[in-house]
Amino acid sequence: MAAMTDDGARADAVEVRMLDDLADLESVDVLFASVWGPGTPVIGVELLRALSHGGGYVSGAYLKGRLVGASVGFRGSHHGRATLHSHATGVSVQARGLHVGRTLKLHQRDWAADSGIPLITWTFDPLVRRNAWFNISRLGARPAEYLVDFYGPMTDAINAGDPSDRLLMVWEVAGQLPHAAIDATTHDVVATPEDIEALRVTDPAAASVWRLRLREELREPVEAGRVIGFTRDGGYLLAARP
Repeated sequence: MAAMTDDGARADAVEVRMLDDLADLESVDVLFASVWGPGTPVIGVELLRALSHGGGYVSGAYLKGRLVGASVGFRGSHHGRATLHSHATGVSVQARGLHVGRTLKLHQRDWAADSGIPLITWTFDPLVRRNAWFNISRLGARPAEYLVDFYGPMTDAINAGDPSDRLLMVWEVAGQLPHAAIDATTHDVVATPEDIEALRVTDPAAASVWRLRLREELREPVEAGRVIGFTRDGGYLLAARP
């Protein structure tokens, strides 16, 4: 499968394949450590091996034969419907901007469809703008739950020092990818910071204020199913209250 640019043109060829060889799984472990920080126990080779052998989802994205991204998930359930729960997806710094993440997600969707699984779920930090834009506006997934401090205290280089609030995303495997942006002028908007990861380093107190503000403003709309989009300049679009 090749990565696609926003206008549909082919980017550098990115090959995604399922992984079960121990050496490949060790490479995934090394890649994840480079993304989340050395010494961070993201998943580990033993669990990767168990998931792969047990029918879970472990894939690698390769660019010119080099591993540049990986994704790991397991079979689950959401309100009685079968899901592929995508637990961790990472892309190397060198491959950012080559649409590796999108290619991995589309591979997940194909795998789920072939496996008879109608939904893909995952969690992400709602303060991270680029991920919100990608998940909601590029893939068409929708937030189903606001999970307060979901993982408890985290110690990796990305999340340390901040409560681990997450949005649970639900993506219909048979759904269409979005083709047009929603007009933001007709909806209420919940803002996000420009770069929460940098703010955690430069001004932790301000980062904490953003966390509590977003929790207060976004939790109810998510639970009510009112989040319908995300703007380019960093805001969650809300449908009117019924």
